[in-house]
Amino acid sequence: LTLPLIRKVIACIYYGDLLVALRSQTKPYENKPGSADALTEKWIATIQSWMHKSINYNVHDMKRQFAVICASYASVPVTRVPKVKVGVVGEIYVKYSPLGNNDLEKFLESQDCEVNLPGLMGFVQYCAYNMAETVRLYGGSLVEKTAAEAALTLIAGMEKVIIKTLKDAGYHAPMPFSELIKLPEQSHTIGMGCKMGEGWLLTAEMLELVRSGYENIVCAQPFGCLPNHIVGKGMIRKLKDDYPFSNIVAIDYDPGATKINQENRIKLMLAVAKERLNAPAEAQ
Repeated sequence: LTLPLIRKVIACIYYGDLLVALRSQTKPYENKPGSADALTEKWIATIQSWMHKSINYNVHDMKRQFAVICASYASVPVTRVPKVKVGVVGEIYVKYSPLGNNDLEKFLESQDCEVNLPGLMGFVQYCAYNMAETVRLYGGSLVEKTAAEAALTLIAGMEKVIIKTLKDAGYHAPMPFSELIKLPEQSHTIGMGCKMGEGWLLTAEMLELVRSGYENIVCAQPFGCLPNHIVGKGMIRKLKDDYPFSNIVAIDYDPGATKINQENRIKLMLAVAKERLNAPAEAQ
């Protein structure tokens, strides 16, 4: 495990999060079906070639390429019309893996939804933050705390660049991690010491999604995952009390659960979302 390899891994997470955000906000509105997917595949192949050639993974080059990537998606012809917006949170594997969640993102897109999948770098920041938080709460090595805080500072610098690049191109950008960590305790939902599994991050992501217009949320969890049932499913009632317009469904993914039952539960959630989306038009 070498330093250049670690830098490439971090760069790939940044590039991946950016591509996911841009694709998900372009695909539902594209005039020519398949445009966003084709562009995404092109950029994946390009970024892979950069890593093989050991180029475009330092800070300066990444800043330049972020703008180029955003501009390419902004050039895709789209028609922006109201769509149901759905956020996806959950256990780290089930949240991101199509194999683990029965192609959840593809299913939501087939239901004419815009999907918001919070980035993987947020989980990396969460892990680093917890190292420092453990020392603060329970004591421990000052070296470990200092190293974690230094990592967070480095990541925050590039995070600001991505957020600014997305906003400048007219896309929705995630909340900075420094603001995200304030949400759980500000809203009195969960303490920062709750850090088993996805811990407070999962609750914080739901809070951010609800506040930013993605009030329809699928919480994906493995059957029997106790931490996820506490910080995900266990927080739904509190979120509904604080945000009555929130529309959240927890879905268990495990070999014993049938895909049709999972999709039917999601369709019920989407039916409520579509009814709310169409309500203003029907009133007029």
